[in-house]
Amino acid sequence: MNSGYIKIAVDQTMAPTIKAAINVFESENVAIVEPFYTSEREAIDLLMADTVRLAITARRLTSAEKKYFSEHKFQPEEIRIALDAIALIVHSSNPDSIINVQNLKRILTGEVTQWNEIYPDSKLGKIQVVFDNTNSSIVRYANDSICRDRPLSAELNALNLNEEVVDYVSQNPASLGLIGVNLISDDRDSTVVEMTTKVQVMRVTWDEHPDRFNAVQPYQYYIYSGQYPFIREIYAILNDPRGELPKGFTRFLTSDRGQRIILRSGLLPSAMPVNAVKITD
Repeated sequence: MNSGYIKIAVDQTMAPTIKAAINVFESENVAIVEPFYTSEREAIDLLMADTVRLAITARRLTSAEKKYFSEHKFQPEEIRIALDAIALIVHSSNPDSIINVQNLKRILTGEVTQWNEIYPDSKLGKIQVVFDNTNSSIVRYANDSICRDRPLSAELNALNLNEEVVDYVSQNPASLGLIGVNLISDDRDSTVVEMTTKVQVMRVTWDEHPDRFNAVQPYQYYIYSGQYPFIREIYAILNDPRGELPKGFTRFLTSDRGQRIILRSGLLPSAMPVNAVKITD
């Protein structure tokens, strides 16, 4: 039954996509879905505390979290709803917008602190790296999937929201920001279009010698092909032993309608065929 009221926890990097999905779902059902946009860590904590029955996150549950649920007689479901990407953004005036994974790791770990250490002709000075917040899925991804065996530098800056990262980068020529790609992907959203005019999205490659021919931006085609390096899975984690509405909204997200909303938001849908067309850019 898709009626009633629920509160859900959502990784704030997924806010634009989930907002769009909620708007359509509520228009078709006698239901209210109240999202709480927060950090990945808090979203999971709210689910474990049974404050919410549904969390949208950029990872699956850990072994320790699964054990906690099991000890409390819960068996949460993890349903993959999309593939997302981490976008790197720089100031619109920065002439150097191509980077490889190795150099980004050197920046994030503090091995490199000046733009001219990577781009010899750069006059920008110290690299100012900004994330959303310390408990975010982006920080975790940078730790687990980019830096891996080395800790993040203590010099990195944490703000609060992805939107604040975009604003910071747009005002600071020497900055480098990491954000969720769906924030800048929906070209039919006037807010998104305004944001993309403030910054430029970097091209990224695994290649030792990056150039515009081997480096790509996080477009859907390059997420689909796996060519873009920083891809992550988005999950709906459902812990709903009593109610039907959380299940109903989750089913909507994986339905043809829900997956088309995800596709339009710039992410790669998980449960529908994709017609991948490469566009030369």
